[in-house]
Amino acid sequence: MEKILLGIEGMTLEDLAAIARAGVKVALTEESKDRICAARKLIEKWVREGRIIYGITTGFGALSDVIISRQDTRELQENVLKSHAAGVGSILDEETVRAVLALRIKDFARGNTGIRLATVQQLIELLNSGICPVVPEKGSVGASGDLAPLAHLSLVLVGLGEAFYKGQRMPGMQALKECGMQPVRLEAGEGLALVNGTQVTTAIGGLALYDASRLAKMADIAAAMSLEVLMGSRTEFDPRIHRLRPHPGQAVAADNMNRIVQNSEIISSHKDCSRVQDAYTLRCSPQVHGASRDALAYAERVLETEMNSSTNNPLILPETEEFLLGGNFHGQPVALAADFACMAVAELANISERRIERLVNPQLSGLPAFLVSDGGLNSGFMIAQYTAASLVSENKILSHPACVDSIPTSANKEDHVPMGTISARKLRDITRNAENVIAIELLCAAQALDLFTNLRPGEGTSAAYRTIRSAVPHLEKDRVLSTDIETIVRMMRDAKILLEVEPAVGRLH
Repeated sequence: MEKILLGIEGMTLEDLAAIARAGVKVALTEESKDRICAARKLIEKWVREGRIIYGITTGFGALSDVIISRQDTRELQENVLKSHAAGVGSILDEETVRAVLALRIKDFARGNTGIRLATVQQLIELLNSGICPVVPEKGSVGASGDLAPLAHLSLVLVGLGEAFYKGQRMPGMQALKECGMQPVRLEAGEGLALVNGTQVTTAIGGLALYDASRLAKMADIAAAMSLEVLMGSRTEFDPRIHRLRPHPGQAVAADNMNRIVQNSEIISSHKDCSRVQDAYTLRCSPQVHGASRDALAYAERVLETEMNSSTNNPLILPETEEFLLGGNFHGQPVALAADFACMAVAELANISERRIERLVNPQLSGLPAFLVSDGGLNSGFMIAQYTAASLVSENKILSHPACVDSIPTSANKEDHVPMGTISARKLRDITRNAENVIAIELLCAAQALDLFTNLRPGEGTSAAYRTIRSAVPHLEKDRVLSTDIETIVRMMRDAKILLEVEPAVGRLH
């Protein structure tokens, strides 16, 4: 892929994932360059005139009443990076930091911060050169921007902090030298512009949401496979049912699963059996998966809106030569959306774990206990279900919303904060847990399908089964299952299963 141009609008979650994970480089549009320069000229004019402007000629937060002299403005900008770099905990992985850099550049590309074009170009050079600042993941309350992590991100610009470059951790100044770059000397207003924004929350949440949306398709595949081997009916996928309750996600999930099981000899073989209707985990799978899909779609709209917004304070309006003080740095929209998405993804895992239980429990499935021969000598998928139960229980704890837990900061000047980065990190962790649960369901469904040697499964089920079996063999005797789970998770993340299923049944939505 060629460079992604970052401008006023138009950035998507797909763009974010491509920059963060595929190493795609970025550049500014010409329109953005013009707007950045126009806003910067206004800052320089106002500083010469001695205007009192928050964060540019004043202190920050509760110290906003302290006027900073013109000769001290440069020191003020570097001080804000040093003082705000108070993050702790594990460091963000490289793909997340790349996403933060891309979103920080995207915000500047809108031309409302007053930062210099040269400083933005230096950030672009960091990203495109593969310099990854060391950023602790904890310390932001999600308002006044993600101050602590963004300060750590920006330290490298001025030759401070630490960074990874070509797999080596080193001082920020050394990383710059390795790439032939010089540290930036920040001018009035630039330190505040660098730390003031919601980009850490949005980056973590955006990547997690991108994965969760793809995981919803895998949940449909897993559910359809389980329904077949549990001798379920495809009646619950009939579009007439879903037109009578027209939630869009529900209809999509039903359509996906209906196509995955089409032409199934297994389902046809028991159409006249005595069972009146299936258990909820099968019969209501479109309704549950669909509700999660609708929640994720809402979160995606919020996240993409945030990605294409100006989240600084003050906001510079080049077209009218004004500045406005406001609260666009407050991460409540993203925090609420991420917390909602946490529940949506947790529910995909919850219902998947209950299907796993039906698969391994002979009293519910009619299949061999724990899907293995010589039970007793072999435990089969017994403990895999334990793992799924553990993960969904953890997800229930993580689904408690972070955004309702405000603690005032900055001497009560900032008296309501959204804790958005916590919401986003929870979504990331829940999504990873859910990936493992659905991987276990896929393994169990494939194992059960091995027992239907004389009946052909649905076209999508067959494609998924073949792909799984190309990497993970049938479990004849006990072996270390964690390796199999990891293999399926990788295949899900690389879209290998999805890319085999879709040619057989059409694109899944």
